[in-house]
Amino acid sequence: VRPYAFRSCFIDPFQGTVMANFATKTLKAKTAVIFTDNSSDYSKGLAESFEAQFVKNGGTIVGKEAFLQKDQDFKSTLTKIKVMNADTIFIPAYYEEVGKIAKQARELGINTPLIGTDGFDDPKVVEIAGAAALNNTFFSNHYSAQDTDPRIQKFVAAFKAEYGQEPNALAALGYDAALMVIDSIKRANSTDPAKLRDALEQTKDLQVVTGVITMDANHNPIKSGVVIEMKDGKQVFKEKINP
Repeated sequence: VRPYAFRSCFIDPFQGTVMANFATKTLKAKTAVIFTDNSSDYSKGLAESFEAQFVKNGGTIVGKEAFLQKDQDFKSTLTKIKVMNADTIFIPAYYEEVGKIAKQARELGINTPLIGTDGFDDPKVVEIAGAAALNNTFFSNHYSAQDTDPRIQKFVAAFKAEYGQEPNALAALGYDAALMVIDSIKRANSTDPAKLRDALEQTKDLQVVTGVITMDANHNPIKSGVVIEMKDGKQVFKEKINP
């Protein structure tokens, strides 16, 4: 643990756990295929945490396939995945590949729920895949601008007024990081680096935009995640999942 490094975001393994719980509890999935980006440690780590939780929940991983970043044609692998007839397909990857995979999967007649993580979160995914292909697609994120929580709506309105666009998850997390520092300065009654660090370590039940934060021993926040559904090219808040 680096003494002066703290996160406002949850770490990747939590996202894999969130989506495994969502798959089994909300989608009622009993079988899943994992489609991993083999050139990405982000993707491989998420695949591991998803598999561990999905199996723990009583699910079965019926297949594992892989691709590489910048791949363009996924149809041969998707044809193999289609035959597996799984209840859901977990794709821990970034929006460029996700958009192409979703488009080609739907063209092949795969209407299974496609699920993933915060790598899905970019408006360009709709340009790449097309709105219809992304229906029945769900991903975890740090917050949803569509959440009706008054604190979130206040932040979204202020951000739009200042910048003329809706704040994405990184904007919310940046804001939360500042709130964490401000809160720590107040509690420490000081800007001395060592006192500020100690106060950050003791952060407990702090209300920020993306939820309520308590700092763990590794300087990672214990906080909830959200699941977002894509509907006709728009992000829709689906549910909040607590750690």
